[in-house]
Amino acid sequence: MRNKQVLLTGGTGGLGLGVTPAVLAQGADVTVTYRNSQEVERLKGIISPADFARLHFVYTNLETEASVEDLVNRMGRVDVLIHLVGGFSMGKTHEYSFDDWKHEFDINLNTTFLTCKYSLKSMLAHGYGRIVTVSSKAAVEPAGQLAAYSAAKAGVIALTKAIADETKGTNITANVVLPTVIDTPANRQAMGTENADEWVKPQSLAQLICFLASEAAKDIRGAAIPIYGNV
Repeated sequence: MRNKQVLLTGGTGGLGLGVTPAVLAQGADVTVTYRNSQEVERLKGIISPADFARLHFVYTNLETEASVEDLVNRMGRVDVLIHLVGGFSMGKTHEYSFDDWKHEFDINLNTTFLTCKYSLKSMLAHGYGRIVTVSSKAAVEPAGQLAAYSAAKAGVIALTKAIADETKGTNITANVVLPTVIDTPANRQAMGTENADEWVKPQSLAQLICFLASEAAKDIRGAAIPIYGNV
């Protein structure tokens, strides 16, 4: 990814702590969206001074189309989109509020659509692109109390595969990864650490994402790749 313009959403979050340094290590110029300034400072603490010069932070509400369009226009060119933003909540279907249902689709699926839409326009304009999205094992193996999350993440798979089909015959690819529980600080706080050794490590997921986002992955399109750890 040397000298590639990378849009990395969610790069300051728990998964981003593993992915952002890995993308920078590939020589990319990285624009990271954020909503929480404390997470920005946390990420800055693990980035080397040499890499920091190629890292740009932009406050963006990815649930608003105008904000996403402005973000991509400000970048000028998007070679690679790595979309990590997402959210998770649980609840029995008959007790789950419609507002929470809509929020799961907003944070997981609608942000994916908007970032893909405007990044794809840029990629088509200059004839190159790599799109990597993040779904979940829950999308293909739904479980009780995960109806909203599973449905939204299933939409991410469908969207990514549709883009891959639309871009056949070009040097643009779109692929999606399907992790189980990711070993992030938030998940450790919410679920404890007893089974954390079995979860997917952010660094492991980062290696897969970086490969899919590289020029070397030009022949992989429309793949939904499981990365389940030992869960």
